[in-house]
Amino acid sequence: MLSDQGPTRSFCMLAVLMCSVTFLRAFPASAQERRRPREPVSFVNQQRQTQDRLRERLDAEPARSLRDLSFDYGGWYSLHLFLFDDGVESSRTLRRHDLRLWTRLELDQGMHEFYARGLLSFLDFNTGDSYDGDDDDVEGMNLERGYYRLNVSQAWEASGGSALEGNAILQAGRDLVQFGGGLSLALTLDHVLLQANYRDFQIAGLAGRTVGSSDDFDLSLPASRTRRAFFGAELRYLGSAFHEPFAYVLWQRDRNTERPIVLFQEFDYDSFYAGIGAVGEIAKGLNYEAEATYEVGHSFGDRQFIKKNRVEAWALHTQLEYIFPGPHQARTSAEYLFGSGDPDRPFSPTNSAGGNISGFRDTSFIGFGWFDTGLAFAPRYSNLHMVRAGASIFPWPASQRLRLLELGTDLYLYHKHHRSGAVSDPTANVQSGYLGWEMDYYANWQVSNDLFWTARLGVFFPGRAFSDRTTRTFLLLGMTWSF
Repeated sequence: MLSDQGPTRSFCMLAVLMCSVTFLRAFPASAQERRRPREPVSFVNQQRQTQDRLRERLDAEPARSLRDLSFDYGGWYSLHLFLFDDGVESSRTLRRHDLRLWTRLELDQGMHEFYARGLLSFLDFNTGDSYDGDDDDVEGMNLERGYYRLNVSQAWEASGGSALEGNAILQAGRDLVQFGGGLSLALTLDHVLLQANYRDFQIAGLAGRTVGSSDDFDLSLPASRTRRAFFGAELRYLGSAFHEPFAYVLWQRDRNTERPIVLFQEFDYDSFYAGIGAVGEIAKGLNYEAEATYEVGHSFGDRQFIKKNRVEAWALHTQLEYIFPGPHQARTSAEYLFGSGDPDRPFSPTNSAGGNISGFRDTSFIGFGWFDTGLAFAPRYSNLHMVRAGASIFPWPASQRLRLLELGTDLYLYHKHHRSGAVSDPTANVQSGYLGWEMDYYANWQVSNDLFWTARLGVFFPGRAFSDRTTRTFLLLGMTWSF
Protein backbone atom coordinates (compact mmCIF):
# COMPACT_ATOMS: atom_id res chain seq x y z
CA MET A 1 0.00 0.00 0.00
CA LEU A 2 1.20 3.50 -0.80
CA SER A 3 -0.92 5.32 1.77
CA ASP A 4 -0.16 6.99 5.09
CA GLN A 5 -1.41 3.90 6.89
CA GLY A 6 0.21 1.89 9.57
CA PRO A 7 -0.29 0.76 13.17
CA THR A 8 -1.37 3.58 15.50
CA ARG A 9 1.04 4.35 18.31
CA SER A 10 0.40 6.28 21.52
CA PHE A 11 1.87 9.76 21.76
CA CYS A 12 0.80 13.31 22.61
CA MET A 13 0.92 16.52 20.66
CA LEU A 14 -1.16 19.70 20.42
CA ALA A 15 0.12 22.06 17.75
CA VAL A 16 -1.04 24.65 15.31
CA LEU A 17 0.72 25.02 11.97
CA MET A 18 0.05 27.87 9.56
CA CYS A 19 2.31 27.60 6.54
CA SER A 20 2.52 30.65 4.43
CA VAL A 21 4.98 31.15 3.62
CA THR A 22 14.70 49.59 -9.40
CA PHE A 23 16.09 47.96 -11.95
CA LEU A 24 14.57 48.76 -15.42
CA ARG A 25 15.26 46.69 -18.52
CA ALA A 26 13.85 46.86 -22.02
CA PHE A 27 14.88 43.49 -23.43
CA PRO A 28 12.23 41.81 -25.60
CA ALA A 29 10.38 38.81 -24.21
CA SER A 30 12.42 36.33 -26.26
CA ALA A 31 15.67 37.56 -24.71
CA GLN A 32 14.12 37.39 -21.29
CA GLU A 33 13.14 33.77 -21.85
CA ARG A 34 16.69 32.91 -22.90
CA ARG A 35 18.05 34.38 -19.68
CA ARG A 36 15.38 32.71 -17.55
CA PRO A 37 14.93 29.15 -18.84
CA ARG A 38 11.59 27.66 -17.86
CA GLU A 39 10.33 24.11 -18.12
CA PRO A 40 7.58 23.85 -20.79
CA VAL A 41 3.98 23.35 -19.76
CA SER A 42 3.93 19.80 -21.13
CA PHE A 43 6.88 18.80 -18.91
CA VAL A 44 5.25 20.36 -15.83
CA ASN A 45 1.98 18.54 -16.58
CA GLN A 46 3.79 15.25 -17.13
CA GLN A 47 5.54 15.59 -13.76
CA ARG A 48 2.27 16.39 -12.02
CA GLN A 49 0.52 13.50 -13.74
CA THR A 50 3.20 11.15 -12.44
CA GLN A 51 2.61 12.36 -8.88
CA ASP A 52 -1.18 12.58 -9.13
CA ARG A 53 -1.48 8.99 -10.36
CA LEU A 54 -0.42 8.02 -6.84
CA ARG A 55 -2.05 10.94 -5.04
CA GLU A 56 -5.00 9.03 -3.65
CA ARG A 57 -2.63 6.45 -2.22
CA LEU A 58 -0.18 8.98 -0.87
CA ASP A 59 -2.82 11.18 0.74
CA ALA A 60 -5.21 8.47 1.97
CA GLU A 61 -6.52 8.98 5.46
CA PRO A 62 -5.53 6.29 7.99
CA ALA A 63 -8.14 4.63 10.14
CA ARG A 64 -8.92 6.77 13.18
CA SER A 65 -7.73 5.52 16.52
CA LEU A 66 -10.21 5.09 19.36
CA ARG A 67 -7.52 5.97 21.86
CA ASP A 68 -6.95 9.49 23.15
CA LEU A 69 -3.40 9.76 21.78
CA SER A 70 -1.80 8.42 18.62
CA PHE A 71 1.39 8.76 16.66
CA ASP A 72 2.27 7.38 13.24
CA TYR A 73 5.07 7.83 10.74
CA GLY A 74 6.48 6.37 7.54
CA GLY A 75 7.76 7.19 4.10
CA TRP A 76 8.06 6.34 0.40
CA TYR A 77 10.88 6.14 -2.06
CA SER A 78 10.02 6.50 -5.75
CA LEU A 79 12.19 6.10 -8.82
CA HIS A 80 10.87 7.08 -12.25
CA LEU A 81 12.64 6.87 -15.61
CA PHE A 82 11.40 9.22 -18.37
CA LEU A 83 12.30 8.88 -22.06
CA PHE A 84 10.50 11.45 -24.20
CA ASP A 85 10.38 13.70 -27.27
CA ASP A 86 9.02 17.19 -26.56
CA GLY A 87 8.98 18.48 -30.14
CA VAL A 88 12.21 20.45 -29.62
CA GLU A 89 14.64 17.65 -28.75
CA SER A 90 13.91 14.27 -30.27
CA SER A 91 15.19 12.47 -27.19
CA ARG A 92 15.42 13.48 -23.55
CA THR A 93 16.15 11.18 -20.63
CA LEU A 94 15.41 11.89 -16.98
CA ARG A 95 15.74 9.77 -13.86
CA ARG A 96 13.79 11.19 -10.94
CA HIS A 97 14.28 10.04 -7.34
CA ASP A 98 11.74 11.13 -4.71
CA LEU A 99 11.98 10.45 -0.98
CA ARG A 100 8.97 11.31 1.18
CA LEU A 101 8.95 11.15 4.97
CA TRP A 102 5.74 11.76 6.91
CA THR A 103 4.47 11.85 10.46
CA ARG A 104 1.01 12.20 11.96
CA LEU A 105 0.06 13.01 15.55
CA GLU A 106 -3.43 13.01 17.03
CA LEU A 107 -4.85 14.05 20.38
CA ASP A 108 -8.21 13.43 22.04
CA GLN A 109 -9.51 10.81 19.61
CA GLY A 110 -8.72 12.92 16.56
CA MET A 111 -9.95 16.26 17.89
CA HIS A 112 -6.51 17.68 17.14
CA GLU A 113 -4.40 16.39 14.26
CA PHE A 114 -0.96 17.38 13.05
CA TYR A 115 0.44 16.05 9.77
CA ALA A 116 3.69 16.82 7.97
CA ARG A 117 5.32 15.31 4.89
CA GLY A 118 8.70 16.29 3.50
CA LEU A 119 9.93 15.70 -0.04
CA LEU A 120 13.54 15.33 -1.16
CA SER A 121 14.05 14.97 -4.93
CA PHE A 122 17.03 14.29 -7.16
CA LEU A 123 16.62 14.97 -10.89
CA ASP A 124 19.22 13.32 -13.10
CA PHE A 125 19.06 14.27 -16.80
CA ASN A 126 21.34 12.88 -19.45
CA THR A 127 24.02 15.38 -20.40
CA GLY A 128 22.45 18.31 -22.26
CA ASP A 129 18.86 17.14 -21.80
CA SER A 130 17.73 19.49 -19.00
CA TYR A 131 15.79 22.69 -19.71
CA ASP A 132 17.89 25.00 -17.53
CA GLY A 133 21.37 23.60 -18.14
CA ASP A 134 21.48 21.87 -14.74
CA ASP A 135 21.53 18.17 -15.59
CA ASP A 136 21.80 17.07 -11.94
CA ASP A 137 19.60 18.91 -9.48
CA VAL A 138 18.65 18.31 -5.83
CA GLU A 139 15.39 19.80 -4.56
CA GLY A 140 14.60 19.86 -0.84
CA MET A 141 14.05 18.62 1.74
CA ASN A 142 10.86 20.67 1.20
CA LEU A 143 7.55 20.66 3.05
CA GLU A 144 5.15 19.02 0.61
CA ARG A 145 2.23 18.77 3.04
CA GLY A 146 1.88 20.14 6.55
CA TYR A 147 -1.23 21.17 8.45
CA TYR A 148 -3.07 21.35 11.75
CA ARG A 149 -6.67 20.13 11.73
CA LEU A 150 -9.18 20.85 14.47
CA ASN A 151 -12.57 19.17 14.85
CA VAL A 152 -14.41 22.31 15.94
CA SER A 153 -17.63 20.56 16.91
CA GLN A 154 -15.80 17.98 19.01
CA ALA A 155 -13.74 20.70 20.69
CA TRP A 156 -16.90 22.73 21.44
CA GLU A 157 -18.57 19.79 23.10
CA ALA A 158 -15.38 18.87 25.03
CA SER A 159 -15.28 22.42 26.43
CA GLY A 160 -18.76 22.00 27.90
CA GLY A 161 -20.87 23.30 25.04
CA SER A 162 -24.13 21.64 24.04
CA ALA A 163 -24.10 19.01 21.30
CA LEU A 164 -24.20 20.51 17.80
CA GLU A 165 -26.45 19.21 15.06
CA GLY A 166 -23.78 19.62 12.42
CA ASN A 167 -20.03 19.30 12.28
CA ALA A 168 -17.16 21.69 11.46
CA ILE A 169 -13.49 21.12 10.63
CA LEU A 170 -10.85 23.87 10.65
CA GLN A 171 -7.60 23.21 8.81
CA ALA A 172 -4.57 25.50 8.61
CA GLY A 173 -1.41 24.70 6.71
CA ARG A 174 -0.18 23.37 3.39
CA ASP A 175 -2.32 20.84 1.55
CA LEU A 176 -4.05 20.14 -1.74
CA VAL A 177 -7.21 22.27 -2.11
CA GLN A 178 -9.83 21.42 -4.70
CA PHE A 179 -13.07 23.23 -5.51
CA GLY A 180 -15.75 21.34 -7.41
CA GLY A 181 -14.25 18.73 -9.70
CA GLY A 182 -10.98 20.65 -10.05
CA LEU A 183 -11.75 22.73 -13.15
CA SER A 184 -10.95 26.09 -11.51
CA LEU A 185 -8.83 25.03 -8.53
CA ALA A 186 -6.87 21.88 -7.68
CA LEU A 187 -3.65 23.20 -6.20
CA THR A 188 -1.41 22.85 -3.17
CA LEU A 189 -1.85 26.03 -1.12
CA ASP A 190 -0.76 27.50 2.18
CA HIS A 191 -4.25 28.14 3.48
CA VAL A 192 -6.95 28.20 6.11
CA LEU A 193 -10.03 26.14 5.28
CA LEU A 194 -13.23 25.94 7.34
CA GLN A 195 -15.62 23.18 6.32
CA ALA A 196 -19.01 22.78 7.99
CA ASN A 197 -21.78 20.20 7.56
CA TYR A 198 -25.36 21.02 8.51
CA ARG A 199 -28.18 18.64 7.69
CA ASP A 200 -27.88 17.91 3.95
CA PHE A 201 -25.42 20.67 3.11
CA GLN A 202 -21.68 21.16 3.29
CA ILE A 203 -20.09 24.59 3.00
CA ALA A 204 -16.39 25.43 2.85
CA GLY A 205 -14.60 28.76 3.09
CA LEU A 206 -11.02 29.27 1.87
CA ALA A 207 -8.27 31.85 2.33
CA GLY A 208 -4.88 30.85 0.95
CA ARG A 209 -1.86 31.59 -1.19
CA THR A 210 0.36 29.69 -3.58
CA VAL A 211 3.49 27.90 -2.44
CA GLY A 212 6.33 30.20 -3.50
CA SER A 213 8.30 27.48 -5.30
CA SER A 214 5.31 26.33 -7.40
CA ASP A 215 5.11 26.92 -11.15
CA ASP A 216 3.22 29.96 -12.41
CA PHE A 217 1.07 29.82 -15.53
CA ASP A 218 2.72 32.98 -16.91
CA LEU A 219 6.11 31.81 -18.15
CA SER A 220 7.04 35.36 -19.16
CA LEU A 221 6.73 36.62 -15.58
CA PRO A 222 10.14 37.81 -14.25
CA ALA A 223 9.71 36.56 -10.67
CA SER A 224 11.61 33.89 -8.78
CA ARG A 225 8.68 33.15 -6.41
CA THR A 226 5.01 32.66 -7.23
CA ARG A 227 2.67 34.80 -5.12
CA ARG A 228 -1.06 34.55 -5.76
CA ALA A 229 -3.83 34.82 -3.17
CA PHE A 230 -7.09 32.84 -3.21
CA PHE A 231 -10.42 33.42 -1.47
CA GLY A 232 -13.51 31.36 -2.06
CA ALA A 233 -16.51 29.40 -0.87
CA GLU A 234 -18.09 26.14 -1.99
CA LEU A 235 -21.53 24.67 -1.29
CA ARG A 236 -22.42 20.98 -1.75
CA TYR A 237 -25.73 19.19 -1.36
CA LEU A 238 -25.33 15.78 0.32
CA GLY A 239 -28.99 14.82 0.69
CA SER A 240 -29.19 12.57 -2.38
CA ALA A 241 -27.88 9.01 -2.43
CA PHE A 242 -26.99 9.19 -6.12
CA HIS A 243 -26.12 12.81 -6.93
CA GLU A 244 -23.92 15.44 -5.29
CA PRO A 245 -24.37 18.88 -6.88
CA PHE A 246 -22.05 21.73 -5.99
CA ALA A 247 -21.50 25.42 -6.64
CA TYR A 248 -18.57 27.69 -5.81
CA VAL A 249 -17.10 31.15 -6.16
CA LEU A 250 -13.36 31.81 -6.18
CA TRP A 251 -11.26 34.98 -6.25
CA GLN A 252 -7.60 34.99 -7.32
CA ARG A 253 -5.43 38.04 -6.79
CA ASP A 254 -1.97 38.54 -8.29
CA ARG A 255 0.59 39.43 -5.61
CA ASN A 256 3.69 38.80 -7.72
CA THR A 257 6.56 41.28 -7.68
CA GLU A 258 8.47 41.55 -10.96
CA ARG A 259 12.23 41.56 -10.57
CA PRO A 260 13.78 42.92 -12.69
CA ILE A 261 11.12 45.29 -13.95
CA VAL A 262 10.31 44.98 -17.65
CA LEU A 263 9.85 48.36 -19.31
CA PHE A 264 6.43 48.95 -20.92
CA GLN A 265 5.03 45.60 -19.75
CA GLU A 266 2.74 44.77 -16.81
CA PHE A 267 1.99 41.20 -15.75
CA ASP A 268 -0.88 41.43 -13.24
CA TYR A 269 -3.64 38.84 -13.71
CA ASP A 270 -6.65 38.98 -11.35
CA SER A 271 -9.57 36.62 -11.86
CA PHE A 272 -12.92 35.50 -10.45
CA TYR A 273 -14.56 32.12 -11.07
CA ALA A 274 -18.17 31.01 -10.62
CA GLY A 275 -18.72 27.32 -11.12
CA ILE A 276 -21.47 24.70 -10.86
CA GLY A 277 -21.48 20.96 -11.34
CA ALA A 278 -22.32 17.55 -9.94
CA VAL A 279 -20.94 14.05 -9.48
CA GLY A 280 -23.00 10.94 -9.06
CA GLU A 281 -24.47 7.75 -10.43
CA ILE A 282 -26.93 7.63 -13.33
CA ALA A 283 -27.50 3.88 -13.11
CA LYS A 284 -25.82 0.98 -11.37
CA GLY A 285 -22.16 1.09 -12.41
CA LEU A 286 -22.60 4.21 -14.58
CA ASN A 287 -21.02 7.25 -12.92
CA TYR A 288 -20.75 10.83 -14.14
CA GLU A 289 -18.92 14.09 -13.49
CA ALA A 290 -19.95 17.48 -14.86
CA GLU A 291 -18.63 20.97 -14.18
CA ALA A 292 -18.80 24.38 -15.85
CA THR A 293 -17.11 27.58 -14.79
CA TYR A 294 -17.22 31.19 -15.95
CA GLU A 295 -14.20 33.45 -15.47
CA VAL A 296 -14.01 37.25 -15.38
CA GLY A 297 -11.19 39.54 -14.36
CA HIS A 298 -8.39 41.75 -15.65
CA SER A 299 -5.11 41.03 -17.42
CA PHE A 300 -2.38 42.72 -19.43
CA GLY A 301 -1.55 41.77 -22.99
CA ASP A 302 1.67 42.00 -24.96
CA ARG A 303 3.40 45.41 -24.47
CA GLN A 304 0.51 46.64 -22.30
CA PHE A 305 1.21 48.52 -19.08
CA ILE A 306 -1.53 51.17 -18.69
CA LYS A 307 -4.90 49.84 -19.80
CA LYS A 308 -5.99 46.38 -18.67
CA ASN A 309 -7.79 43.73 -20.66
CA ARG A 310 -11.24 42.59 -19.59
CA VAL A 311 -11.14 38.81 -19.03
CA GLU A 312 -14.27 36.89 -20.07
CA ALA A 313 -13.63 33.16 -20.40
CA TRP A 314 -15.22 29.81 -19.62
CA ALA A 315 -14.44 26.12 -19.28
CA LEU A 316 -16.33 22.82 -19.21
CA HIS A 317 -15.59 19.26 -18.13
CA THR A 318 -17.81 16.18 -18.42
CA GLN A 319 -17.08 12.50 -17.93
CA LEU A 320 -18.97 9.21 -18.01
CA GLU A 321 -17.54 6.00 -16.58
CA TYR A 322 -19.04 2.53 -16.56
CA ILE A 323 -17.72 -0.12 -14.18
CA PHE A 324 -18.55 -3.64 -15.34
CA PRO A 325 -19.66 -6.17 -12.74
CA GLY A 326 -17.34 -9.06 -11.99
CA PRO A 327 -13.91 -9.71 -10.51
CA HIS A 328 -12.00 -8.14 -13.44
CA GLN A 329 -13.06 -4.62 -12.36
CA ALA A 330 -13.22 -3.64 -16.03
CA ARG A 331 -14.17 -0.05 -16.73
CA THR A 332 -14.60 2.21 -19.70
CA SER A 333 -14.88 6.00 -19.78
CA ALA A 334 -15.50 8.95 -22.06
CA GLU A 335 -14.45 12.52 -21.26
CA TYR A 336 -14.75 15.99 -22.78
CA LEU A 337 -12.63 18.94 -21.60
CA PHE A 338 -12.87 22.51 -22.92
CA GLY A 339 -11.11 25.75 -22.10
CA SER A 340 -11.91 28.84 -24.15
CA GLY A 341 -9.25 30.61 -26.17
CA ASP A 342 -8.57 34.04 -27.60
CA PRO A 343 -7.93 34.55 -31.33
CA ASP A 344 -5.74 37.58 -30.50
CA ARG A 345 -3.24 35.44 -28.56
CA PRO A 346 -1.10 34.03 -31.41
CA PHE A 347 1.98 33.21 -29.29
CA SER A 348 0.74 32.11 -25.87
CA PRO A 349 -2.67 31.38 -24.28
CA THR A 350 -1.43 32.30 -20.79
CA ASN A 351 1.57 34.67 -20.92
CA SER A 352 1.39 38.45 -20.63
CA ALA A 353 4.46 39.14 -22.77
CA GLY A 354 3.65 37.53 -26.09
CA GLY A 355 -0.03 37.31 -25.13
CA ASN A 356 -3.02 39.35 -26.27
CA ILE A 357 -1.86 41.64 -29.10
CA SER A 358 -4.98 43.60 -30.06
CA GLY A 359 -8.15 44.82 -28.38
CA PHE A 360 -8.79 44.83 -24.66
CA ARG A 361 -10.92 41.69 -24.30
CA ASP A 362 -9.20 38.49 -23.23
CA THR A 363 -11.24 35.28 -23.70
CA SER A 364 -8.47 32.78 -22.93
CA PHE A 365 -9.39 30.64 -19.92
CA ILE A 366 -6.71 30.41 -17.24
CA GLY A 367 -7.61 28.22 -14.30
CA PHE A 368 -5.70 26.66 -11.43
CA GLY A 369 -7.08 23.16 -11.77
CA TRP A 370 -5.61 20.13 -13.41
CA PHE A 371 -6.75 17.22 -15.59
CA ASP A 372 -4.96 14.42 -17.37
CA THR A 373 -4.48 15.67 -20.96
CA GLY A 374 -2.21 12.87 -22.15
CA LEU A 375 1.37 11.82 -21.57
CA ALA A 376 3.20 12.91 -24.71
CA PHE A 377 1.36 16.15 -25.65
CA ALA A 378 0.07 17.17 -22.17
CA PRO A 379 -1.31 20.67 -23.02
CA ARG A 380 -3.05 23.14 -20.70
CA TYR A 381 -6.80 23.38 -21.22
CA SER A 382 -6.65 26.88 -22.66
CA ASN A 383 -7.91 27.33 -26.26
CA LEU A 384 -8.50 23.59 -26.25
CA HIS A 385 -11.14 21.01 -27.04
CA MET A 386 -10.13 17.55 -25.82
CA VAL A 387 -12.02 14.27 -26.14
CA ARG A 388 -10.78 11.14 -24.38
CA ALA A 389 -11.97 7.53 -24.46
CA GLY A 390 -10.40 4.97 -22.14
CA ALA A 391 -10.66 1.46 -20.78
CA SER A 392 -8.90 -0.61 -18.13
CA ILE A 393 -9.06 -4.11 -16.64
CA PHE A 394 -7.49 -6.41 -14.06
CA PRO A 395 -6.90 -9.42 -16.36
CA TRP A 396 -5.93 -12.06 -13.77
CA PRO A 397 -8.04 -11.59 -10.60
CA ALA A 398 -7.58 -15.24 -9.57
CA SER A 399 -3.79 -15.12 -9.67
CA GLN A 400 -2.12 -14.58 -6.31
CA ARG A 401 0.79 -12.77 -7.92
CA LEU A 402 -0.98 -10.82 -10.70
CA ARG A 403 -4.42 -10.12 -9.23
CA LEU A 404 -3.51 -6.45 -8.60
CA LEU A 405 -2.06 -5.85 -12.08
CA GLU A 406 -4.11 -3.32 -14.05
CA LEU A 407 -3.82 -2.76 -17.82
CA GLY A 408 -5.37 0.21 -19.58
CA THR A 409 -5.40 2.51 -22.57
CA ASP A 410 -6.59 6.04 -23.41
CA LEU A 411 -7.26 7.69 -26.78
CA TYR A 412 -7.12 11.51 -26.97
CA LEU A 413 -8.26 13.87 -29.71
CA TYR A 414 -7.22 17.56 -29.59
CA HIS A 415 -8.58 20.63 -31.38
CA LYS A 416 -8.25 24.38 -30.86
CA HIS A 417 -11.15 26.61 -29.86
CA HIS A 418 -9.76 29.40 -32.10
CA ARG A 419 -7.45 28.33 -34.91
CA SER A 420 -5.56 31.66 -34.87
CA GLY A 421 -4.96 31.45 -31.12
CA ALA A 422 -2.03 29.70 -29.48
CA VAL A 423 -2.02 26.62 -27.27
CA SER A 424 0.43 25.93 -24.47
CA ASP A 425 2.81 24.03 -26.78
CA PRO A 426 4.75 26.71 -28.75
CA THR A 427 5.70 24.19 -31.47
CA ALA A 428 2.05 24.32 -32.64
CA ASN A 429 3.05 27.18 -34.94
CA VAL A 430 0.54 26.88 -37.81
CA GLN A 431 -2.86 28.59 -37.81
CA SER A 432 -4.89 25.41 -38.01
CA GLY A 433 -7.48 24.08 -35.60
CA TYR A 434 -6.50 20.41 -35.72
CA LEU A 435 -3.84 19.67 -33.09
CA GLY A 436 -3.67 15.90 -33.49
CA TRP A 437 -4.37 12.75 -31.50
CA GLU A 438 -2.63 10.57 -28.95
CA MET A 439 -2.70 6.96 -27.80
CA ASP A 440 -1.56 6.05 -24.27
CA TYR A 441 -1.04 2.63 -22.71
CA TYR A 442 -0.36 1.85 -19.08
CA ALA A 443 0.21 -0.94 -16.58
CA ASN A 444 -0.08 -0.52 -12.80
CA TRP A 445 0.96 -3.36 -10.54
CA GLN A 446 0.78 -3.47 -6.78
CA VAL A 447 3.43 -6.14 -6.32
CA SER A 448 3.02 -6.25 -2.54
CA ASN A 449 1.71 -4.08 0.29
CA ASP A 450 4.93 -2.07 0.14
CA LEU A 451 5.89 -2.12 -3.54
CA PHE A 452 4.09 -0.50 -6.49
CA TRP A 453 5.26 -0.58 -10.12
CA THR A 454 4.01 1.37 -13.15
CA ALA A 455 4.78 1.61 -16.87
CA ARG A 456 3.29 4.16 -19.27
CA LEU A 457 3.72 4.76 -22.98
CA GLY A 458 2.25 7.74 -24.82
CA VAL A 459 2.44 8.38 -28.59
CA PHE A 460 1.31 11.76 -29.96
CA PHE A 461 0.59 12.24 -33.66
CA PRO A 462 0.71 16.02 -34.42
CA GLY A 463 -1.95 17.49 -36.68
CA ARG A 464 -2.03 20.35 -39.16
CA ALA A 465 -1.33 22.94 -36.42
CA PHE A 466 2.31 21.72 -36.33
CA SER A 467 4.85 22.41 -39.04
CA ASP A 468 6.86 19.47 -37.67
CA ARG A 469 4.58 16.44 -37.66
CA THR A 470 7.13 13.99 -36.35
CA THR A 471 5.52 11.50 -33.98
CA ARG A 472 6.34 12.16 -30.31
CA THR A 473 6.75 9.38 -27.77
CA PHE A 474 6.80 9.41 -23.99
CA LEU A 475 7.89 6.37 -21.97
CA LEU A 476 7.70 6.20 -18.18
CA LEU A 477 8.89 3.37 -15.96
CA GLY A 478 8.58 3.71 -12.18
CA MET A 479 8.43 2.02 -8.84
CA THR A 480 7.46 3.17 -5.34
CA TRP A 481 8.44 1.44 -2.12
CA SER A 482 6.70 2.40 1.11
CA PHE A 483 8.09 1.88 4.58
